[in-house]
Amino acid sequence: MSDANPPPPAETHERSNQPDLRVGFVLLPQFTLISFAGFLDVLRHAADEADRGCQIHCAWQIVAPALDPVVSRGGVEVKPQARLGDPSRFDCIVVVGGPLSGSGQLPSAILAFLRRAHDAGRLIAGLGTGCFTLGAAGLLDGRRCSVHFRHAGEFRARFPKAEVAVHEIYEFDGNVATCPGGTAAIDLAVDIVSGYCGRSRATKGLADLVVDEHRATFHVPSHPFHDLECCGDERVEMATRIMRQNLSGNRSIGDLAGTLHLTAGQLGRAFRAHTELTPTEVWRAMRLQHARWRLFNTSHSVSRIARECGFADAPHFIRWFRRVYGQTPQTARRERAAARERNEGLRGDAQAFRRTMDRRDIEPQGDLPGNSRQGTESRRRTHVQGPVT
Repeated sequence: MSDANPPPPAETHERSNQPDLRVGFVLLPQFTLISFAGFLDVLRHAADEADRGCQIHCAWQIVAPALDPVVSRGGVEVKPQARLGDPSRFDCIVVVGGPLSGSGQLPSAILAFLRRAHDAGRLIAGLGTGCFTLGAAGLLDGRRCSVHFRHAGEFRARFPKAEVAVHEIYEFDGNVATCPGGTAAIDLAVDIVSGYCGRSRATKGLADLVVDEHRATFHVPSHPFHDLECCGDERVEMATRIMRQNLSGNRSIGDLAGTLHLTAGQLGRAFRAHTELTPTEVWRAMRLQHARWRLFNTSHSVSRIARECGFADAPHFIRWFRRVYGQTPQTARRERAAARERNEGLRGDAQAFRRTMDRRDIEPQGDLPGNSRQGTESRRRTHVQGPVT
């Protein structure tokens, strides 16, 4: 920031020399731009009082084993700003994933860097297929992690000791966080920034990003059945839309087929051409998904949820819920409530953790903006050397 464009008055009060949150990005080959940009923009908006690109409350840096440009899936090249070095200079390491074809050929330096960060107690986040890198580093054994539904089968095969969640848009387990990528990276970033900088600062830029609101971890992500609504077969598309609009009704597949001027057999054959499931199984899965959302987001009884989601009675609902999710609705609700309390505690402990680290007077390494001890005013004048323009 030049002298001709001074910071607003709100930024002139004295602050500590350290940002509240320091993030190191590790971009994997052919990384996904939307995950990286979404997470970065939450940091950017939270970093200062306006939107002038000053890394005051948050600071970030792209690190890599070498300083050669990393090419994204869309062909955009991003140049790392520093070598990996000591991960202790960051509070959080964010791994942005790329296609699975290259996940087994990662430099050993990246895996070693992540292990050192984990041993130092740093928060490590995997975006999209970044969870495969965390798994390769041995950080997900015995942990619950959020994986994109398209990659869940391969992830389970590679890392059988991890617990896969495809029904959460992000997941925290200890000092490891994961999300399936896409816009879920924005929600994960908001939660992480909340822990270090406060909720108001974390959500400060959502309106500018045209994001309605921050979605919690237990928000139900889009289900693959959405693909059926644009599969090119008008019969399947219309049937899927009608199913989604009638989750609480008791219409039969025969009634649905009649609405489309088809027989139940014709509708079944149309569905089998696009999915391995029958229309009945698709409709039941939609109802279970909606029931699970209501279980986590309302205080309604299990009986009421069963009735309002199209199940014959509570025992019928409980049997199917246990078959699909491996536990009863009551157990799932109790575990989710406990997870919420645990995450709230982790966020509350984040500032205390930073204060402890500051008292140890660990001198940060590298040229991360805001890490120098040269005074508040000079740090306020530091431009963001952002990876994208």
